[in-house]
Amino acid sequence: VQLQACGGGLVQSGGSLRLSCAASDRTVSLYAMGWFRQAPGKEREFLGTITRDGGNTYYADSVKGRFTISRDNAKNTVYLQMGSLKPEDTAVYYCATKRRTGPYASLETYENWGQGTQVTVSS
Repeated sequence: VQLQACGGGLVQSGGSLRLSCAASDRTVSLYAMGWFRQAPGKEREFLGTITRDGGNTYYADSVKGRFTISRDNAKNTVYLQMGSLKPEDTAVYYCATKRRTGPYASLETYENWGQGTQVTVSS
């Protein structure tokens, strides 16, 4: 499966933005999905994951309460709703499929990385 994240852009501090992760085919429904981000000079950071049926989500403490992950398997798409954005949220955002085993917050647990989308939050 191939993934493409989109929906990034420039937003003011305190604003909101919704990212989409579009998959190339319906097999995406077989995977739990994760969102990550990478700021310049920093390592890729786990943000959250959603189970295959969308019934459960798990978030990093840094975004808990501000970001929400959802999915629409009929549209082969996973979403990342971001709110109360801060300048430190500026990064390239990525989505990926989760392997069946492995810690959900570990980078190595994910594969099929899509091209990222840039989010810039101005102060």
